[in-house]
Amino acid sequence: MKKYKWVIILANLIILLVYFNYSVSKKEEILQDGKLVLLQLAPVDPRSLMQGDYMTLRYSISENISSNHLPKRGYCVVRLDSRGVAEKVRFQQEAAPLNKDEYLIKYTSPNEWNINIGAESFFFQEGQAEKYSKAKYGGVKIDKNGNSLLTGLYDERLKNIK
Repeated sequence: MKKYKWVIILANLIILLVYFNYSVSKKEEILQDGKLVLLQLAPVDPRSLMQGDYMTLRYSISENISSNHLPKRGYCVVRLDSRGVAEKVRFQQEAAPLNKDEYLIKYTSPNEWNINIGAESFFFQEGQAEKYSKAKYGGVKIDKNGNSLLTGLYDERLKNIK
């Protein structure tokens, strides 16, 4: 057994590195090819003593939901207006059906009051809180499978805050 110890450790390390690189490449793919969707924000307190300055994000698509009948995992179907701002159409458990001009965003529902799309925090440099307090939209790139990646915050004129 002792002689297999290093083989097992090395195999696990290789599997971990392959998984990590695969995850990074999928995120890079979403950044490069994903569709930019702007989600209206409902900001929460932007400060954490342990993590520095950040903004906890809530999206308007997750408000006013009656999640008693909502599956724990599923898709939020959104439709974009002419400016690229998303409007919630419905929640569904599977990726289909999907009508023309509708997009999927994967979510998880940790409890009956909230849904998470995986982009609930935005970290920024210390001292920049006031600049980001003007944010009205979260810019999220999504792929055709509903995977999303937060790319930035946007002001009321839909300009990326940098």
